[in-house]
Amino acid sequence: QVQLVESGGGLVQAGGSLRLSCAASGSIWRVNIMGWYRQAPGKQRELVAGLNTAGVTHYHDSAKGRFAISRDNATNTVYLQMNNLKPEDTGVYTCSMNGVYWGRGTQVTVSS
Repeated sequence: QVQLVESGGGLVQAGGSLRLSCAASGSIWRVNIMGWYRQAPGKQRELVAGLNTAGVTHYHDSAKGRFAISRDNATNTVYLQMNNLKPEDTGVYTCSMNGVYWGRGTQVTVSS
């Protein structure tokens, strides 16, 4: 079993920044893909950023140039640095390992 706990969400004005963290514990897969997903009100969950153990990243078009995903293997933590936030970035951000294990999410609200 793997446990994922997100933190770092909050309320920020448009143009501001937030850094989300996802701490993983338990039987962490040696080879994995970590992803940050966003679910906006009334919309389906979508992948915002992904990072595999080889260091390959993937970003949603809306996140390119503004968000950066990274990981600290020593602490089993994955980060999502979000800059120049926009109101449409509002949603619940959840991290996942391989699409199998999921955290509970952290709320991000961007005011205009």
